[in-house]
Amino acid sequence: MKRSEINKTYQDALRCFQSHGWAIPPNPKWDITDCGLGFDSFIIALINLAEEPEYCEKLIYCVENKPVPMHCHHLKKEDIICRWGSFQVELWAGDPRTTEKGTSFLVKKNGEKISYRSGEVIQLDAGERITIDPFVDHSFWSITPEVIIGEVSTANNDLTDNFFVDGKIGRFPEVIEDEPKSIQLVGET
Repeated sequence: MKRSEINKTYQDALRCFQSHGWAIPPNPKWDITDCGLGFDSFIIALINLAEEPEYCEKLIYCVENKPVPMHCHHLKKEDIICRWGSFQVELWAGDPRTTEKGTSFLVKKNGEKISYRSGEVIQLDAGERITIDPFVDHSFWSITPEVIIGEVSTANNDLTDNFFVDGKIGRFPEVIEDEPKSIQLVGET
C-alpha cells in the first residue's frame, strides 16, 4: 500500500467525519489499511476512540464497492453500528469454507434476537446495529458512496485476533513510502 493512498484516505475520511458532525478527539490513533489487497480492491480507515483492557470503540470510514474481507475474531464480541449512510453485512455461523450456506443461527439486530441464515445479507441504515459474537465470520460493505460505521467491542487485539478466510490477507501490509506522511498510523514509530 502506498503512503499516497493512505494520505488520500485520511483526507477523505476526515472530511466525511467532519461534514457529518463527528468531532475527532485530540491525538487520535488512525488505522488505515488495504489488508494487502490493493487500494483499488479495498481500503478502510479507522480511528481508535477508546482502548481499554475491557472494551474499545472505533469510528470507521468505508467507501462503496470495497468490502471488508470475510473474517472472524476468536475473542472479540462487537456491535457494528451504522452512524451515517447505509451498509450491508454478510454473516456465517462458522468458517464459510466448512459451514453450509443457509445454516440457521441467532444474531442480535437492534438489540433483538433474529433468526439468520449463513450467507444472507442484512442491510443496516443510520442508527441500526448488529451484534457479532466470536467465531461468527463477517464481511461488510458500503452501499452508499461513503459510510460512517461505529464499533463498540470487547478488548481488541488486531495483531492476534483477526482470522481472515483468505489466508493471504495481512492486517498490516507493508507501506511504500512514495510521499511524506500526513499522519502516523497505529503501529508506526
